[in-house]
Amino acid sequence: MRMTVVGCGYLGAVHAAAMASIGHEVVGIDVDERKIEELRQGRAPFFEPGLQEILTAGLESGRLSFSTDFAAAAGSRVHFIAVGTPQSADGGAADLRYVNAAIEALLPHLAEGDIVAGKSTVPVGTAAGLAEIVAPSGAVLVWNPEFLREGWAVEDTIHPDRLVVGVPAGEAGEAAADVLREVFRPAVENDTPFIVTDYATAELVKVAANAFLATKISFINAMAEIAEVTGADVVQLADAIGHDARIGRRFLGAGIGFGGGCLPKDIRAFSARAEELGRGESVAFLREVDAINLRRRDRVVELAAEALGGDPAGKRIAVLGASFKPHSDDVRDSPALDIAAKLHEAGADVVVTDPQAIENARRVRPELSYSESLDETLADASLVIVVTEWDEYRRELDPERAGGLVQGRTVIDGRNCLDPARWRAAGWTYTGMGRP
Repeated sequence: MRMTVVGCGYLGAVHAAAMASIGHEVVGIDVDERKIEELRQGRAPFFEPGLQEILTAGLESGRLSFSTDFAAAAGSRVHFIAVGTPQSADGGAADLRYVNAAIEALLPHLAEGDIVAGKSTVPVGTAAGLAEIVAPSGAVLVWNPEFLREGWAVEDTIHPDRLVVGVPAGEAGEAAADVLREVFRPAVENDTPFIVTDYATAELVKVAANAFLATKISFINAMAEIAEVTGADVVQLADAIGHDARIGRRFLGAGIGFGGGCLPKDIRAFSARAEELGRGESVAFLREVDAINLRRRDRVVELAAEALGGDPAGKRIAVLGASFKPHSDDVRDSPALDIAAKLHEAGADVVVTDPQAIENARRVRPELSYSESLDETLADASLVIVVTEWDEYRRELDPERAGGLVQGRTVIDGRNCLDPARWRAAGWTYTGMGRP
């Protein structure tokens, strides 16, 4: 099938390359000329495991192309909208200017029977309004939210755990759902659940999932706060309650909290939309979820000051990690980078390292010092803080060897990803999050 993907950022570039990899003819469209040129040259504009391989294969096969001209959308049967919906500058609500602009730019190139499939995360009620704009063209709007995990986005696109399609009532909606079944035929034939619903439910599925995950993370971090004043071990606590099938162990990792381009802004946008609908009290708990999450960053700064005798000023601190999670170079709302910046503001000599995110981090926080060398980062440090659980730190960093590089063997494990016994045996003062 010939299809268009509008927006070639994180979501769109992955989606376009993945759709080409399963056999579709795909054109990716974006107004950013630099990004499109990079993609045309076969260079992934960000780090995502597996993306470079399917991007190269798609271009070489001729099934994948990129353009800045919306006229390239003509002749496609399906047009995916994969642009960003960032947080508004003046509040928590989602900024829909890019979604609206994408629809407007597509309109002259739509034909009778085309499908416009929204993938962007939008406030509930958005699709119904967009459907009215699309209708005069003869095209049908559907909403097909994405559920990608950064670091696993290619896998999640090709082998999703569920597919959700919000469609209008009647034959047009049923026919559109059938087209999407064909688009995702490999996954559907592999028994991936294919859920057809209305617009509002499809929109809510995405934000509800993110709100639940954020709540689960902040819950265990709230338990970590209690553990810190009682001497309990939040890791053992999470293990124990995680054996309950109703709860489960995933997303019960206490630490410095969540970040990235989705969870923080999505829960704020959800709260803002609930207020607009007159049901702000229904998701009022999300404000506390957000507050707990941000508190954990401040807690690491407090622990660092305590470890350095009450004042980090003038002390060299090695910060291991800049991306908000491993297997990604994304530093949007990164707890790791936020903590590094706060320590720098407190006067510390902060050096940050990361396997993939240094270039992005430097653009966002140019005032910090960076090193691609882990050894150089550790050299003469009075304190080491692990803030992104890359395998390079979690599994491969030898505490004995690291101890020979630093000035003081003191480590704060912001992700509870190190083995405390191993590090203490090597003479380190180890501090975890919510651990004795």
